Amino acid sequence: MDAQIQALKDRGVRIAVDDFGTGYSSLRYLRDFPIDVLKIDKSFVDGLPEDPQQVALVEGIVHLADTLGLKVIAEGIEEQPQRELLALVGCRYGQGFLFARPLTVEQGEAMLREYDGVGPRAG
Repeated sequence: MDAQIQALKDRGVRIAVDDFGTGYSSLRYLRDFPIDVLKIDKSFVDGLPEDPQQVALVEGIVHLADTLGLKVIAEGIEEQPQRELLALVGCRYGQGFLFARPLTVEQGEAMLREYDGVGPRAG
């Protein structure tokens, strides 16, 4: 394992593979590096829930991540049916326009203060 990556891990940094399933992301990374999170590329989310092949691929990625003890984040969630299907197959985390448009740091901090990850805080 790369000494620089291990030094980061020793400091508590978590490592994510972005755009998993496309480009330069590789299954080899899962074997060779201490990965904590897989981010499913938006191109796999776009066809949900209508495309059975996309559903099967996303289910496979989620199952693989679960088997390896990794968290999964789906990128590019834009519609409620996508969110529902992802939750159904076990993907607990997501990002995309369904939740919020891009925010400034200040807007993001305000949003985090207002929400606890599930919904608005009561009272």
